Amino acid sequence: MRFRATIRKEGAPEETRLIEAPSRFAVYEEVQKEGGVVVGLTEGTGFALPAWLSLTIGTGVRRAEVVRMAKNLSAMLAAGLSLSRALSVVERQSGNPRLKKIAVGIADAVRKGSSFHDALAAYPKVFPPFFAAMARAGEESGSLANALSIVALQMERSEELARKIKGAMIYPSIVITVIVIVGILMLIYVVPTLTKTFTELGVQIPLATRIIVALSDFMVAHTALVVLALVALVGGGAAFVRSERGGALVVRGALFLPVIGELVRETYSARAARTLSSLLSSGVPVLNALAITKEVVHTGAFAAVVADAGARVRKGEPLSAAFAENANLYPILMSDMLAVGEETGKVAEMLKQIAEFYEDDVAQKTKDLSTIIEPVLMLLIGTVVGIFAVSMIAPIYSLSSAF
Repeated sequence: MRFRATIRKEGAPEETRLIEAPSRFAVYEEVQKEGGVVVGLTEGTGFALPAWLSLTIGTGVRRAEVVRMAKNLSAMLAAGLSLSRALSVVERQSGNPRLKKIAVGIADAVRKGSSFHDALAAYPKVFPPFFAAMARAGEESGSLANALSIVALQMERSEELARKIKGAMIYPSIVITVIVIVGILMLIYVVPTLTKTFTELGVQIPLATRIIVALSDFMVAHTALVVLALVALVGGGAAFVRSERGGALVVRGALFLPVIGELVRETYSARAARTLSSLLSSGVPVLNALAITKEVVHTGAFAAVVADAGARVRKGEPLSAAFAENANLYPILMSDMLAVGEETGKVAEMLKQIAEFYEDDVAQKTKDLSTIIEPVLMLLIGTVVGIFAVSMIAPIYSLSSAF
C-alpha cells in the first residue's frame, strides 16, 4: 500500500513524501526509526475524499456493527475458537452484505498468513486506526480477546458520548427549523394579503414594515430561487461542518460559547484520554499511541496538542507538558492527573480515570443543557414573533388612529 505522509524532524521543516508500507503502523515505525514524527497521513497517492464524504461513501457499515463484531470476536476467542473460525461465525451472523464481504476478506488474508491487524488495516474506512493498533498489541502480547474487548468498550463509550451530545441538540434544531419554515410561509402567503390591504387603504407604512414587505415581495417573485438557495445553504453548511477545516473552525468558535465551550473541551479530553489509556494499557509504544490518538481526536487544535505531546516525549519531556501549556483546550485537571500518573508510573490508569470523569460530566451537562436552552429558545421565538407582529400591526394601528 502507498501512503502520503507529512513528516516532522527536529530542526528541519515539515516534508511530505510517498511511502510504500503494508499498513499505517509500518509507516509510523519507519519514520520513527529515521528520527521523525508523522503529523499527517493519508492513504493513496495524494487525492483523498473530503472528510464529510469519506464518512458516508464506500463503507456501508455502521459503527454499531463494528462494535458488535469486536464484542463477538472477543467472546469467541476467549472461548477458545481460532481467529479464522471466529471470523467465519461473524460472517454468517451479520445481516449486512458489506460486512459479510469484509469478514470474508479478513478471514482469507489471515488464512494466507497475514496478521489480523494488517488485514484490518486494509479497510481503513471501516476499522479506525485505533482498532487495528489494539489488534496488533493484542496479537503481540497474546491477549487478542482482551484487546478486542477494550476496543468494543472504547468505541461504545465514544458512540454513547456522541449520541448524548446529538440528542441534546435535536430539540433546539427542530424548534429553529420550524421557526424558519413558518416565517417563510408567512412571508409568501400572509404578508402579501396584508400588503394589498394597506395599499388599497393608502396607509403610511413604517420602515420595519417596508423591510418585511420588500422581503416578502422578493420571495414571492423568486420562490424557486429562494428554495434552491436554502437547500444549497443547508447542504453547503453541512459539507463545510463535516470537512476537516470547517469542523475545526466550528469547534474553535464553539469554545467561546458559555456552557457549550466547556462541553466541547471535556468531550475531546475524554476521547483523547480513553484512546491513549487503552493503547498504553495494551502495550502500544507511547509515540505510536500518541500518533494514533491524534488521528482519533482528529479535530484541529485538539489534535495539534496531541501531536505536540508526541514531539515533546521524543525529546525526553514529560507527556503532561503539552497539555499543561494548552489549558484553554484541555482542562487543567487532565495535565495535573497526567503528571501524577507519570510520577507514580500509572499513566494508563490515570488516563482511564480522566476519561471516566469527563464522560460522566459530559453526560450530566448534556442533560442540563436542554434546561438551559429552553428559555433561550423561548426568548428567540418571542423576539421573532414580536418583531413580525409589531411590524404588521403598526400600520393597522395608525389607520385606526386616523378615524
